[in-house]
This record gives sequence, C-alpha cells and structure tokens, in this order.
Amino acid sequence: MVHSRSALPLVVLSSFVSALWASDAFAHAELVSATPAAKSMAMPAPTELKLKFSEGLELKFTGVKIVGPKQNVIETGPATLDPNDNTMLIVPIKSALPDGKYTVDWHALSTDGHKTKGTYWFESMK
Repeated sequence: MVHSRSALPLVVLSSFVSALWASDAFAHAELVSATPAAKSMAMPAPTELKLKFSEGLELKFTGVKIVGPKQNVIETGPATLDPNDNTMLIVPIKSALPDGKYTVDWHALSTDGHKTKGTYWFESMK
C-alpha cells in the first residue's frame, strides 16, 4: 500500500503536465487547408489564395507573401477574413500569374494570442 500511495503524487503531476502540454499544442492557428492546395497544380492560375486555419485569426497581425518562379514577390491586395468564418484568410492576387512554381510564406496570430508561421508551394498553369 505504501508503494502505491507514494506513486500518487507522481501520477497527479504527470497528468497535470500532460494536460498543460496538450492545451498548449492545440492553442495555435495551424494551416488546415489552402486553395490552391499545397503541392498542387492550379489550372487556371488563381486570382486569390484562401487559407483555412484551425483557429480564428487576428487579421492585423496575419499576412502572406507569395514568391514567384523568378524569386519575385507577387503583389497582393489587402488580406481579409471571410465575414462568416474568422478562420478563413482570403488574399487577392493583383495580376495574372505566369506559369511556374510559387511559394507561399504565411504568418498568423490566433485570437488567443499565439503566433505561427509556415510555408507551402503550388504550381500554376494558364
């Protein structure tokens, strides 16, 4: 009996640490999906990006940079959130994209204050 009682504080502590780690792991706005999708061929070339996140976003501190096949930064319009879904970021592309591979670098601030960032690519063809 003494042996199991001495293990109780360790079990309680382990459970507490696991719960803290799990809540922290799920408290970040991670990219769930994108249009055009990561590692895909977009035909026709997109006129906007739609990035779906796992949590609501703070638009003021969230952004996207698109780099083209010649390492040029693609001009975008102001990003917006879908009025019915604050997890959906919409980024208009100002001009037609030539054929090639594009890299999307994003950074996001979730409504609970956690920052995340990531990169993905897609190819475009007219």
